[in-house]
Parts: sequence; C-alpha cells; structure tokens
Amino acid sequence: MKSETQKGLLYMLIAAFCFSVSGACTKILGKRISSVELVLFRNSIGVLFVLFSIYKKPMVHVGGKLGLLVFRGIIGTLALYTFFFSVTKIGLAEAITYQQSYPIILALIGVLILNEKLDWQSWIAVMVGFAGICFIFLPQFKVDLISIKYHSFGLANAIMTALAYVSIKQLSAFYDSRAIVLSFMLSGIILPIFSLVAGQYIYIDSLEFMFGTFLWPAGIEWLWIGILAFAALIGQIYLTKAFTFGNSTEVSAIGYSNIVFSICFGILLGDTLPSNLGLIGIVLIIACGIFISSKKTKKITV
Repeated sequence: MKSETQKGLLYMLIAAFCFSVSGACTKILGKRISSVELVLFRNSIGVLFVLFSIYKKPMVHVGGKLGLLVFRGIIGTLALYTFFFSVTKIGLAEAITYQQSYPIILALIGVLILNEKLDWQSWIAVMVGFAGICFIFLPQFKVDLISIKYHSFGLANAIMTALAYVSIKQLSAFYDSRAIVLSFMLSGIILPIFSLVAGQYIYIDSLEFMFGTFLWPAGIEWLWIGILAFAALIGQIYLTKAFTFGNSTEVSAIGYSNIVFSICFGILLGDTLPSNLGLIGIVLIIACGIFISSKKTKKITV
C-alpha cells in the first residue's frame, strides 16, 4: 500500500512537471503564434493517441447525455483558450495559479448549482482562497487597464475549468473516460478552426482570446509545438495514473507543485518573480485548494 501511495505521488509530480513544460512552451510560442492556433495544434496531435486507444479497445458506455458531453467539450476548449491566452500575456506562474484556483470556484458552484452544503471550515477556506486570488488580481488596478483585462482572462479560466470538472463528474457515470476526453479534443480542433477563419475578418477586444490568424510555424517552433502537445498528453496520462494509485488528498497536494515549476520556468523565460503580495496569494490559494479538495475526498469516501 505504501509503495502504491509513493507511486501515485511520483506520478502526480511527473504530471505537474509536464503541465508546466506545456505552459512554458505556450509562452515561448505565444510570442509569434496566436494562442488559438496553439490550442488547435495541441488537440490535433493529442486526438490521434485517443483515437488509437479507442481502436485498440472500443469504448463501452451507457451514453444518453449528448448535450452535456458537447458542453464539456466546448467549456473545456474555452478554458484552454483563456489559459493559453493568459500564459502569453501575464506571468506563467500567475496564469497557472489562476487555473489551479478552480477547487475554490468548484466549491461555490457546488453550493449555487448542485445544492451541495459547505461546513463552516470550508466556507472559511473559500473566503481565504478568494483573498488569495484578490492578492494577485487587485494590484493590477495600480498598473493599467490592459493588465486588468489580461488577468481577468485568468479568472475566467478558473471559472471555466471548474465548470469543466463539474461536467466531467456528471458524465463519468454515463461515458467511457476516453469519450469525455475525445469530446474535449474534437471541440478543441473544430472551435479553433472557426476562430482562426473568423479572425481574418472579426476582432472584438473583449473576446480577444477567441480570435487569431494562422501562421505556419517555422524552424524550431515545430519542436516546441511537439513538446507542448507531447508534454500535455503525458501529463494527462500520469494525472490519471496518480489518482489510480495514490491517496486523492495527497495527490492533489502534490499537483500544486505545478505552480512551483511554473515560477521557475517563468523566471527562465524572462518573467519577474511574483510580488510579495502575489506570493502570499499563491500560498493561500494552494493551501485552501488542498483543504477543499481533501474535504470533498472525505465526503466521497464516506
């Protein structure tokens, strides 16, 4: 049992590292290539592996929730849009932290939409977690409106990521996990194609993250695209393995090492170290995210 737990923690550490590598590649490529195009490449490569898996072992599931399956694909793609966009516009660590704050948003969605109950400890964790988000977001008001807008996309990513996780939870009882992943990847191919075509004729400032123009990658950019897609795929595989072998609470805690890796990669790529207030916010989000995840795990176990 102990060796399996250690294996789960190691797998999550590998997954967190891979996801941070994927984010770093996005930041490198985002200097010239639009974030929408990067979403297209990421899913075009990943979907081949999913289709091969389905070919080797056909899916078996109940089905019957097509609308929710389509919603999962679209909301997941929009979450990836906002994540890739924010990575290219703000610090890598901040973008990752916004994304990793989804358990806090998820707790609120559970109360407001799914009629779940939170005990007083969880409510305190949610409030402290939001304080952490504010420590990162509010200082942008002293910078400029552009900075506020870009950080707003980071917040939007946290909300959409939480909604995606809610839909996955609902779909897991009806569909093979590969069908859920496939819905996301197919949406992540179709929507970017429409976005890139529309981007030739349309530009809406408030929806900047949804439009782009297609540019053929050149030279070493193909290598970075390959690493981005491969790292994201390996990260997803090891994320699944981590929760298969390890304790969910401990695995979730290790998952936040993604932020630490991202701070390191961000500095290497020219980002400044987050401010003292920002670092406090990051710590609060990590602590509250782990606490809320552990409470949900205990509830499910019972």
